[in-house]
Amino acid sequence: MEDLLPELCDRYPDDVRILEPMLGNFGGRERFFGQIVTIKAFEDNSLVREQVAQPGEGRVLVVDAGGSMRRAMLGDMLAEKASKNGWAGIIIYGCIRDVNAIADLDIGVQALGAHPLKTDKKGVGELNVPVRFGGVDFVPGEYCYADNNGVLVSPKPLETD
Repeated sequence: MEDLLPELCDRYPDDVRILEPMLGNFGGRERFFGQIVTIKAFEDNSLVREQVAQPGEGRVLVVDAGGSMRRAMLGDMLAEKASKNGWAGIIIYGCIRDVNAIADLDIGVQALGAHPLKTDKKGVGELNVPVRFGGVDFVPGEYCYADNNGVLVSPKPLETD
């Protein structure tokens, strides 16, 4: 499998915004892309649980967890639900848990790291608001592309061959 992001950067240098190198690849699908759905929530994954239960339709869920390294915003059960419901991937500016189980699932998952403690469930957070981390704005409805080289965003869909 060819590296997607270098190819897209070469082809569309003026159309992409590139995330600073910070995330690791944890999912069974190392290359993924789709239209962006965003969540902004700190140490509460209630909205993540709600969204992965919805039809993903090949989209990418981008979760701004404030960079928290104290709680996991995603575990194996939610990742499995996302995979079964057709999400292409999940990007978390924060942590995940159940790393070995998530690696076996057919979904892309990138995050800052792993932490064994789950989040609180208070129903706090915002859905489909622009979020910013790693020098990039993630705008709902735009497009996100990810592989082992990193993450990039484009306002329009890019030809991936």
